[in-house]
Amino acid sequence: MKVSTRGDYASRALLSLALHADIRSPTSVRDIADRTGLPQPYLEQILLALKGAGLVRSKRGVGGGYVLARPAEAITLSEIVSAVDGPIVAGDFGRPHENGACEHEGQCVLLAVWSEVGEHMREHLGSFTLADMVSRARGSAPAPSLH
Repeated sequence: MKVSTRGDYASRALLSLALHADIRSPTSVRDIADRTGLPQPYLEQILLALKGAGLVRSKRGVGGGYVLARPAEAITLSEIVSAVDGPIVAGDFGRPHENGACEHEGQCVLLAVWSEVGEHMREHLGSFTLADMVSRARGSAPAPSLH
């Protein structure tokens, strides 16, 4: 699996909101774009998708912007990526034993493995919350090792 640019940008935008959650007032798209270095027009589209998924709330007008819809502890990286990219899967191969998926030699065995890989990816990304990312960004928790 490859996290898309949209998934990365969405995660960065929500991490920015989480890092500044103590402000309590909505953060403008421009401020998020300035803090993260993300292109504002693209960021606006991503934030709309995140709003549709219930991960952020928005306020219009003067003093408007975005806030997290839930505490950072209750938002996982899996939810963020799924909100902008759709279901997290290892590939679009179909499911074992459905729609003739097992008609060819070895196909069902591999489909089962790809399905397991997708499940592991969802579980792993689901094990990280925005609060975890805030702790790591602030140096309060060890950063992940790069193998």
